[in-house]
Amino acid sequence: MPMIDADGCLLNVSVEGRDGGPTLMLSNSLGCTMQMWEPQMQALTQVFRVIRYDRRGHGKSSVPPGPYSMERFGRDVLAILDDLNIKKVHWCGLSMGGMVGQWLGAHAPERMAKIILSNTACYYPDPTNWLNRIKAVKEGGIAAVADTVIAAWLTADFREREPQITANLKAMLLASPAQGYIACCEALSTLDQRALLPGIKSPTLVIAGRHDMSTPVAAAEYIRSQIPGASLTILDAAHISNVEQPHAFTDAVIGFLTQP
Repeated sequence: MPMIDADGCLLNVSVEGRDGGPTLMLSNSLGCTMQMWEPQMQALTQVFRVIRYDRRGHGKSSVPPGPYSMERFGRDVLAILDDLNIKKVHWCGLSMGGMVGQWLGAHAPERMAKIILSNTACYYPDPTNWLNRIKAVKEGGIAAVADTVIAAWLTADFREREPQITANLKAMLLASPAQGYIACCEALSTLDQRALLPGIKSPTLVIAGRHDMSTPVAAAEYIRSQIPGASLTILDAAHISNVEQPHAFTDAVIGFLTQP
């Protein structure tokens, strides 16, 4: 897996799948590495060349000091594409990955083909939850918030039915570098990308989870209403919908990206 330099930050990148096919870039949720996409990889790599990466502050990428921002995350993506000599990609980002996708759709439209924004938001009117999470992680590490985060990521029914998958996701979260996690939370505490949405011209699919309390259906509906021509799909899932409803999620992604 290549390590790509983005403004002094080494980013862990993986390129897999079909040579010569269209390229799809996947972008992770806060507290996740590229491994969160494993439920989709077998199907996606049959159709696309797939780029995955660990956001700065996560996984095997560097953990430079903050502050981080959506612009910084977006420019990291552009550095990856430039290094790989890729002019244009489809984009699928979940949660924080969807927020980065909004920035890219508005600021780098020539690099974006179709865009999928899953389980995401464009604006947090009240930063209190993020400020509380930052304080908790500073004082007690990610373990201090892990159970609360997992309860928001997956429905109680799924957690009971799939304890091993739940444990694997929790382990991924707990392995996140605390300083990188905090710097990402700081970026989220000031998120307001509402003004960007009408400027996104790429064909866009918004995916929401019916039981998602972190980025609820109302947030997805707002994004859909503000991006010209965007469509909305709702899955029977909480926040990490690609894990909770892997087949429905994969079908939605491939269906949208391959339709004329």
